[in-house]
Amino acid sequence: MATVELLFSALPEHVRTARLVAAAVARRAGVDEAVLDEVRLAVGEACSRAVGLHASNEIPTPVRVVLTEDEKKFSIEVGDDAPRAVAVESAAGGAGAGAAEEGGADGDDEMGLAVISGLVDDVEVTAGESGGVIRMSWPTTPASVAP
Repeated sequence: MATVELLFSALPEHVRTARLVAAAVARRAGVDEAVLDEVRLAVGEACSRAVGLHASNEIPTPVRVVLTEDEKKFSIEVGDDAPRAVAVESAAGGAGAGAAEEGGADGDDEMGLAVISGLVDDVEVTAGESGGVIRMSWPTTPASVAP
C-alpha cells in the first residue's frame, strides 16, 4: 500500500496543485484514464470546500489530502479542521443530504457535496467537533506486465 500525503495552506490557489497531484497519483495507481477527469473534479470540489470552511472559520491549520493506493482501489481523503455541531456520516448518494445536518452548511457547501456524490460512486462524508473528512475511492486496474 503506497500513500502520499499533501498538506497545503487553506488558500484557493493551492487547490489546483492538489488536483494535479491527485490525477498523477491516480494514473500511477491504475485508475482508468476515462475516470481521471472525475478524480480531478471531485478532489477540486472537496479541497475548495475545505479551503472555504477554513477561511470562514478563520482556521490557520492546513488542509489535508491523503492519497492511498491499495491492490484493488485508489482512495483519497480530504480533511479539514472546521468544527461542526453535529456529526454526520453519509454514503454515496446521501452526501448532499448530510450537508444540511452539519450545522452552518450553506448552499455552496451543499452544492459541492452534491457534485462530489455525482462524480464518485464510493464517497463518505464525516464531520464532527474536530473537523470533517471526505473519503472517495475508485477501482484500479492492475498494470499489465510486458513479456
